[in-house]
Amino acid sequence: MAIKKLALYTVMATTILLAACSNDEIAKNDNKNDVKVKQEQEQQDKEAVKQEKQSKQGEENISSEKNNEAKKDESDIDLTLKPNESGEIMVLMYHSITTGKESEWARTTENFKKDLKVLYEKGYRPISLTDFVNNNITTPAGYTPVVLTFDDGLQNNLNIIEKDGKKTVDPNCAVGILEAFNKEHPDFPLEATFFVYGSNPFRQKDLVKYKLNYIVNKGMDIGNHTVSHNDMSKKSNQNVKAIQEYIGKEAQFLESMIDSDYKINTYALCNGARPMKDLQPLLEKGSYKGFEYHNIAILNVGARPSVSPIDKNFNPMSIKRVRASETNVGRFGLYAYLEMFDKYPQKRFISDGVADIVTVNKKNENKIDKQKIGDKKLYIYE
Repeated sequence: MAIKKLALYTVMATTILLAACSNDEIAKNDNKNDVKVKQEQEQQDKEAVKQEKQSKQGEENISSEKNNEAKKDESDIDLTLKPNESGEIMVLMYHSITTGKESEWARTTENFKKDLKVLYEKGYRPISLTDFVNNNITTPAGYTPVVLTFDDGLQNNLNIIEKDGKKTVDPNCAVGILEAFNKEHPDFPLEATFFVYGSNPFRQKDLVKYKLNYIVNKGMDIGNHTVSHNDMSKKSNQNVKAIQEYIGKEAQFLESMIDSDYKINTYALCNGARPMKDLQPLLEKGSYKGFEYHNIAILNVGARPSVSPIDKNFNPMSIKRVRASETNVGRFGLYAYLEMFDKYPQKRFISDGVADIVTVNKKNENKIDKQKIGDKKLYIYE
């Protein structure tokens, strides 16, 4: 009996001892967990402080960059580059970009790629039509802005390939080639304006809305080419109602298809034709069934580079364009003018690289309309 009691006491003691050890172990683990949680929290706090410092530093850097940009003056301009912001700028006019044969109004994909390569190598960099008209030219120092435009809104300007529910841009259409070139040369901005007409721009009926938004979301532009490619010089179009309908109805339709508050405010003349003089103000602004349109730029068909937007002769309601072709263009095509600018570089717009300063050589000072410079500073050098 004594032996049984002793065994019982031994078991009880062992159980109590094990329980005590277990509690100690749990307490130790709890302490370890508390320490680990505390360490993790401290690390998170350190990371938060670090990120906050980096964020503040980034803001300070941005602020510093803005201040440095604001402080730029004539001393920051490299005159050895011979900046000439009174020089001419090419507004290039394309139509079809085809995988077929080259013709007067069709550029092959290979020739279009060649054009971009030549422009890039010769120091031309695209800007938007809007920035050109507003003299908001931020082209790097020593380079020349160029404006790319496409008329008619053909399918080979922007062709979408649909496969397995996915939409991809055809690499052989104008947009696909521009995107690929921009990816290879990020310093060649993705800027172009597509002048479209009718209710089926880019000629894929079920993708009209998708395409228009694709262009705008990519930072490119849509322009007006009237309801049905209307020639404003025709006798039947010499009336107020017709002109306003052709321009206003198309602008209204295009704006209704674009998701943002994007404005259709540029217009390329079909066949380069205008109505009689008394009706020409309606090309700039008017209304159609309560919808008002106001164009900031009207583009001609040809046939030479445009003067600078600060030139006394610059008229945004009659912007000249250069035909980007090598067929039946004579001396008025892209390559003729590239050759001219190579031979007479003093005629070419050369950016000073400073957005808030307009730099002009003394001998060109008399060409400048100082009111067109706006808030920018005019810098004349000899």
